[in-house]
Amino acid sequence: MNIFGDRLKEQRKEKHVTQQVVADHLGLTCRAYQYYEGGKGFPDYHGLLALAEYFGVSIDYLVGRTDNPEVNR
Repeated sequence: MNIFGDRLKEQRKEKHVTQQVVADHLGLTCRAYQYYEGGKGFPDYHGLLALAEYFGVSIDYLVGRTDNPEVNR
């Protein structure tokens, strides 16, 4: 099970962007981002923050701690 990767892929598709677009936004190679979606890699803290902000969801949602994507502020 790859909750993190599945949620990234889901969010990316909802936003209608390619893996390359997300990778460019994060300053990564496309291959590095593909590892995230494929469950072969995981971002550091700053990468998690950047992904959550880019997709407009909480870190807890991305990592599977909640099914609620809402950000609590």
